[in-house]
Amino acid sequence: MNHLQGLNEKQTEAVLKTDGPVLILAGAGAGKTKTITHRILHLIKSGVKPENILAITFTNKAAKEMRERVFKLIEESDLNLPVSFSERPFVSTFHSLGVHIIKENAQKIGLTRYFSIFDRSDSRRAVKEALVEIGLDPKQYEPNVILSVISKEKGNAVDMAQFSETVGTDYMRQVVHKVWQKYEAALRKEKALDFDDLLLKSAELLEKHPDIRAKYQNAWHYIHIDEYQDTNKIQYKIAKLIAGERKNICVVGDVDQNIYSWRGADIKNILNFERDYPGAAMVVLEENYRSTQTILEAANHIIKKNKNRFEKNLFTKQGKGEQITLYQAFDENDEARFIAERSADLIGKGTDPAEIAVLYRANFQSRALEEAMLNRGVNYQVLGVKFFERKEVKDVLSYIRAALNRESLSDIQRIINVPARGIGKATIAKIFSGMLDRLTPAHAKKWSEFNAILDDIVKRSAGEKASDLVKFAIKRTGLEEMLSAGKDEDQERLENMRELATLATKYDFMIPGEGIAKLLEDASLATDQDEMEESKPAVRLMTVHASKGLEFEYVFIAGLEQDLFPHRSMGSSKGDRRDDEEERRLFYVALTRAKKKIYMSHASLRTIYGSRQVAVPSEFIFDIPEQYLAEEERARTGGKVIYFDI
Repeated sequence: MNHLQGLNEKQTEAVLKTDGPVLILAGAGAGKTKTITHRILHLIKSGVKPENILAITFTNKAAKEMRERVFKLIEESDLNLPVSFSERPFVSTFHSLGVHIIKENAQKIGLTRYFSIFDRSDSRRAVKEALVEIGLDPKQYEPNVILSVISKEKGNAVDMAQFSETVGTDYMRQVVHKVWQKYEAALRKEKALDFDDLLLKSAELLEKHPDIRAKYQNAWHYIHIDEYQDTNKIQYKIAKLIAGERKNICVVGDVDQNIYSWRGADIKNILNFERDYPGAAMVVLEENYRSTQTILEAANHIIKKNKNRFEKNLFTKQGKGEQITLYQAFDENDEARFIAERSADLIGKGTDPAEIAVLYRANFQSRALEEAMLNRGVNYQVLGVKFFERKEVKDVLSYIRAALNRESLSDIQRIINVPARGIGKATIAKIFSGMLDRLTPAHAKKWSEFNAILDDIVKRSAGEKASDLVKFAIKRTGLEEMLSAGKDEDQERLENMRELATLATKYDFMIPGEGIAKLLEDASLATDQDEMEESKPAVRLMTVHASKGLEFEYVFIAGLEQDLFPHRSMGSSKGDRRDDEEERRLFYVALTRAKKKIYMSHASLRTIYGSRQVAVPSEFIFDIPEQYLAEEERARTGGKVIYFDI
């Protein structure tokens, strides 16, 4: 079997186990994507039709990589297969799968194929309006907090009706319930779904409609779920419903990298897989192809203290590698200076800046790091500034969405005065209430002109390529004219709009209408990692959470201090074992991002929320045997730290 060449013994074992439930425990850097893609190729070579194979992962970046590798393997094999899109394996994220299922069955839940997807800011606005509508102050009842509760409930497969049965006399739950009712009404009015609905509604379609469930069970005979440790209850449910009686489900994951319990990820899904699918085969991938043995030994020592895990021990044939550098800084500014200096040294010796990552536990740590990078002249990029969330980009997308879905009131509200048309709040209220006969002649004319723009976009969408439609929208809406004569920042906004047209060219191969719909879908589902421009020569600054799934030659882990990393927010219990284990898993993730070398640092003093505090080194530092560490002396900055025994 030529297609199995290059796989190690355990990877081959995982590839050859094709029928029935399979659990692949893949340690960090153990080649799980290679294993999944070769497993898919093996299934096809064994006679399974490509279109009968489903593969789901979490991020767009991971799905894109997997899709490209699968298609490349198929093309390079000696198989004589068709190349049409519909006859390939279906590789996507969970949310994209949800969009696919909902679009194909939209009428069942009162939607059209062109339903809108609320992003976080749309949802926040709707929740804020709901609070006002029920007579509560959004300053007193934080919309983000209420939205998080609703989101977590939906992730737990709980809809509004089920939530209402558990409200009881708890005042805050009553508030959430009232807001949720108004929020759902706003979504229905706009023929829209929010991010969590993409999973909740698709699960409902599969569960409540046997014909729909049978359709997808018959479409996908073999299912692969990547990063299974990160699945929540609703994702678990979707996977189980599609797997059906065949139970040809292969899940790949690593308990030691479960770091998202705060957003609903349930570690029990992977721990209980063998109970949920009796007779399941388990394969453990322990050979690491990313890191040096020193890095892996440190990671193994860190994670072995956790109780909720499967036993495994990462190893590599790539050599021992350098020791981990440990730097005790005077304060956060000294720490940031050290990191910027070492980054500059590495770049000066020929390292690609994009192969250097600075990881931290809390977002506030980036300020000192950014300042130090600027002072040292090191190009850097903070992960998390989303292209699709820039105002000007959202404006163009809103025009196209509103044209295709006239009931998307949030999009209409966003753009009705961009460029300015002199349509005030009172007029907008009349329009949204259907009282068009009460508009003044001047306002009626403006409303008509606005609709004419949307009509023109719709007409073009039926025959234009996605990129040409974006270009047309920029010009026809007056956005180009508005920004062309503006200041430098307006020119930058116009460039960002034009960049959207460039990005849209990758959808130009699709049928007109479908291409623009896919662009709108991908824009709604974009994540932070999608914004990491791989070609940009810059050091990456990001939280450890954001680094999951990425790898770099050199990794700096900053702020290794008790109560910062491991992190404990105010009011949390120091005896909370689950929190402690997740923090330890998070540090394990940080360590295993590195290929060549790790630099760890902690400060003796750190200013947090305006208060200068004495910091205690993290327990994680002491869990790494001394032979793997090399301490670096601090440059004298005039500071002296005095420790007191308490």
